Amino acid sequence: MESLATDRTVREQFAAETTYLNTASLGVLPRDAADAVRTAIAEYSVGRPYVREGFEAVQEARELFARLVGVDASRVAAGASVAVYAGLLATALPAGAEVLVADDDFSSLVNPFAVRGDLKLRSVPLPELADAVRPGTALVAVSAVQSADGRIADLAAIRDAARAHGARTFVDASQAVGWLPLRADDFDYLATVGYKWLLAPRGAAFLVTPDDRSDVTPVFAGWVAGEVPYDSCYGPVTQLARSARRFDESPSLLAYSAARHTLALIERLGPQRIGAHNAALADRFRVGLARLGHEPVAAPGSAIVAVPGLGHAAERLAAADVMVSSRNGFLRAAFHLYNTDADVDRALDVLGG
Repeated sequence: MESLATDRTVREQFAAETTYLNTASLGVLPRDAADAVRTAIAEYSVGRPYVREGFEAVQEARELFARLVGVDASRVAAGASVAVYAGLLATALPAGAEVLVADDDFSSLVNPFAVRGDLKLRSVPLPELADAVRPGTALVAVSAVQSADGRIADLAAIRDAARAHGARTFVDASQAVGWLPLRADDFDYLATVGYKWLLAPRGAAFLVTPDDRSDVTPVFAGWVAGEVPYDSCYGPVTQLARSARRFDESPSLLAYSAARHTLALIERLGPQRIGAHNAALADRFRVGLARLGHEPVAAPGSAIVAVPGLGHAAERLAAADVMVSSRNGFLRAAFHLYNTDADVDRALDVLGG
């Protein structure tokens, strides 16, 4: 199998003018996706609104994402934010329900449960999450990959513990899907934004629901959540969509016009292949950091590398056109399909002075 470093499709789709190692914040938009957005904007600007084509793009993106995580498209809702979907699930819990989360997990996942005020939010270190599930735990909410430091959750152990105690699971896959192969059927709910590893613009996000959605009320349902949307524009919606589309937010059509192309690219290359490429680059970076006397957070197999106490170096790297992040005092680098060995070595050269 051809390496992604020399894959013609990848080389033709990306033309970053920097050493871009910041996909954990925002992915690089492929050329086909950028062209699609330009075309849609051109249509808008001359009085031909991109509505019919835009909603077709939403459905195509929904179907592509469903295939990536191994479920039927009828179980996928299209929206714009993980926080909105976390809020949706928070509203479905009874007062006093216990929600178990990992310490310092991403706020978009955790805060919607915290702000209700009448839920029991319990937080434990990530490695202890599976063992912390207990009788009475209603929901375990966790990021598949931690945003701050790239640690990968033991999702199988968390799933098994939750099932053993009758708890539901909600996985935020925003830092995982696209490079870490996932089966949405392993969990009750899975959500992700599209603007990181799925390479879409901000404004596209997805929620995978179980077949039985009766315990969750679509509290933000508008006309797009109707079984026949254009017959649902006025007054109460008389028939909500029978599928997970009842949880759709009114979509950002420009974002989805790009997402249909970015998801097709991820599907064509395959998360397993992408993941192997990303992990190899991350390992190369870890080895180089060790030679420079730095010790990254232990995150075997992750595409994200975080170095405690080195966050201050992000500004120096940016001045040299090497794009990384500073998170919780960590220097965070994230490697994706458009990155190469040369990108890794460039970052190490700058860090080495």
